[in-house]
Amino acid sequence: MVKIAPSILSADFMNLEQDLQRAVLGGADILHLDVMDGHFVPNLTFGYPLIRQLRKCFSIPLDAHLMITNPEEYIDILADIGVDYISIHQETVLHLHRYIQKIKEYGIKAGIALNPATPVETIFPLINDLDFVLIMSVNPGFGGQKFLPLAQDKIRALRRKAQEKNVSLQIEVDGGVTRDNARQLVQAGADILVAGSYIFHSTDYAESINNLR
Repeated sequence: MVKIAPSILSADFMNLEQDLQRAVLGGADILHLDVMDGHFVPNLTFGYPLIRQLRKCFSIPLDAHLMITNPEEYIDILADIGVDYISIHQETVLHLHRYIQKIKEYGIKAGIALNPATPVETIFPLINDLDFVLIMSVNPGFGGQKFLPLAQDKIRALRRKAQEKNVSLQIEVDGGVTRDNARQLVQAGADILVAGSYIFHSTDYAESINNLR
């Protein structure tokens, strides 16, 4: 069954715990954490102190999406905090295999994130080493952007390659996900739908999560 991962970036940070409790009680499977550094993307979000508090407050998996220029420096501390997924952008790292293996050594699910303009074929050589791939369906940096349809072709191509290699790979899609495109994304091969504005800007989080599912 498809998993729903609310992106906390769109939550009300003045009432963050209450907002996330509503999402979790509403059926969220994963909490998606957009960690931005103001360099790789033109925005700053949050760091270790907030993630540590989230781990104390919530038992569901935490998914750390590192939109930063030096993701290798975060792996040890995020592992100590107890996150469950870490994705690093292919566009930021020269030695991807090294850091994917480092993440996996901690027992954390390791993934590569791809910007919309990055061809999905560039990660095919590493597909046997990955637990998941995060396909960005907007240009990273800000919530509330419009979905880019080219993501569906990338999801299909990645799912075909995973089947060809007989690899158990989760495909996550992030950006502009709503009830209007959720079905097409899952049919293309997506396993995890990240949604921020669609959930947190609604009046009923449980209904929004159910609509996606």
